[in-house]
Amino acid sequence: MAATNERDFSGDELAQLYDNRFDSAELEGKRVLWDALCRGFFDRYVGPQDTVLDLAAGTCEFTNAIHAKRKIAVDLNPDTPKFTDAEVVIAPSDDMAAIGDGEVDVVFTSNFFEHMPDKRALLSTLHEVRRVLRPGGRLLVLMPNLRFVGERYWDYFDHHLPLTHNSLVEGLELAGFKAREVIPRFLPYTVKDSPVKVRPAFVRAYLGLRPAWRILGKQMFVVAEKPAA
Repeated sequence: MAATNERDFSGDELAQLYDNRFDSAELEGKRVLWDALCRGFFDRYVGPQDTVLDLAAGTCEFTNAIHAKRKIAVDLNPDTPKFTDAEVVIAPSDDMAAIGDGEVDVVFTSNFFEHMPDKRALLSTLHEVRRVLRPGGRLLVLMPNLRFVGERYWDYFDHHLPLTHNSLVEGLELAGFKAREVIPRFLPYTVKDSPVKVRPAFVRAYLGLRPAWRILGKQMFVVAEKPAA
């Protein structure tokens, strides 16, 4: 999922950047991938009556695939409504004024925090996420882990902020979250330019073969909770 919510770029620049990055076949591959990831993994973190916010939703693969009563896609890209029938909020990640305090059960973000200009911006976003989450609500973070990606982390023009699972957890705790689950190596870095077509059966097999994560996993997955009191 292409995540776009960066103040360094205008909305039109974001739209152009991601139009150029993924062709139609790659977008279809991402749709297939995210449907399989949600059924095989992410559904367990989201209840059927939950309100889910997809932060920096990009082309909305997660938004469209996840099962939830209410789904909110937040992004700066003005093209976001083209990709989903869910509720769309065009806003920066640190100022989601259209969403009330404690209105959300689960916030999900994929491949977004590495796009933030610095750690102060990340902390501002985390505080805003904490505001919109209900007490006991969860933040799910999927992103590249610098420790395992290495120099490829910088292959994308809009990557700014390098993080490992350890530094991410420190930032989450500084913003008032409690880390509940940390998987340092989860998914491969990217499916872009993959020589193998994405198929649901391949994704299901990978998710069920945890030893493969320790070899192929370049992205981390962290679950953090807003304390109930």
